[in-house]
Amino acid sequence: MNTPIALIVFNRPDPTAQVFAAIRQAQPSQLFIISDGPRADRPEDLEKCQAVRSIVDQVDWPCDVHTNYAEKNMGCKYRVASGLDWVFSLVEEAIILEDDCLPHPSFFPYCESLLERYRDDRRIGIISGHNNLFGYRRSSDSYYYSNIPYIWGWATWRRTWEAYDFDISLWPEVRDSGRLKDIFKHDIEVKTWTSIFDYQYDGYFNAWDYQLTFASLINNWLNIIPSTNLISNLGFTDDATHTKNSKDPLSKQLTQEMVLPLTHPKVMIHDQVSERKVFYKSVYSPFTLRWERKIKKAWNEYQRRTKGSNNII
Repeated sequence: MNTPIALIVFNRPDPTAQVFAAIRQAQPSQLFIISDGPRADRPEDLEKCQAVRSIVDQVDWPCDVHTNYAEKNMGCKYRVASGLDWVFSLVEEAIILEDDCLPHPSFFPYCESLLERYRDDRRIGIISGHNNLFGYRRSSDSYYYSNIPYIWGWATWRRTWEAYDFDISLWPEVRDSGRLKDIFKHDIEVKTWTSIFDYQYDGYFNAWDYQLTFASLINNWLNIIPSTNLISNLGFTDDATHTKNSKDPLSKQLTQEMVLPLTHPKVMIHDQVSERKVFYKSVYSPFTLRWERKIKKAWNEYQRRTKGSNNII
């Protein structure tokens, strides 16, 4: 396999071993390992991080391996963003997996095929491997287009990452000019995404991916979403940073083979029907409603603190 793979790891040996086994099966010619360091207040992290790094050091196929290991903990937000800065400073395109995103074997040729097909088409932002429509599909095509990028297993080009703005510096202008109303038809969508981007802009979220969503929206990208799910998320556990609810329907979601060669859509149109279903399932779902109440309670407490304090979510 000629496409470089970037693997993002931290302190979870068990899921890391499963994801690494999938990568070993694909045998990429280049592998980039991005690893966060142990947290100072969690002594158990030192042993766990070392165990993870010993797993990903076991490359036993012809492969050019690059490592970017943080000595101290940077947190999800800074470690992932800085790690991908490093990757795309070295290569033009890559497939990206986090340590809890277990891909179906067909995920790799799917990504490789689409990276080649859309390499010079700047309308396309990213290629996602995750589908959370649970069997719903509008056509027999292998994939559809969304204005929201999904990053549980994905691939993209340097040109996309160059548009990534860690600080979403344009958000106040976009918000105050009401431009989200030009993107989303329903007020609840505008309200929800406004809240998310407000929290992200103010430094409240320990997240790197909302910035990619923001870049997609303001650049009017079409992101490729497979019509069948290719990624099973193993990370819904109590020690996860964000996905703690093991009862979430997205936990360990089943995968299905992507039939090759791919059947490409005949028209490049954002599928708003599918995207709205995703919005109510995953962004504004019953799980998210409980999360939102938690956020509002914590936000009131945060507002009383000095601006710039450590991220807590």
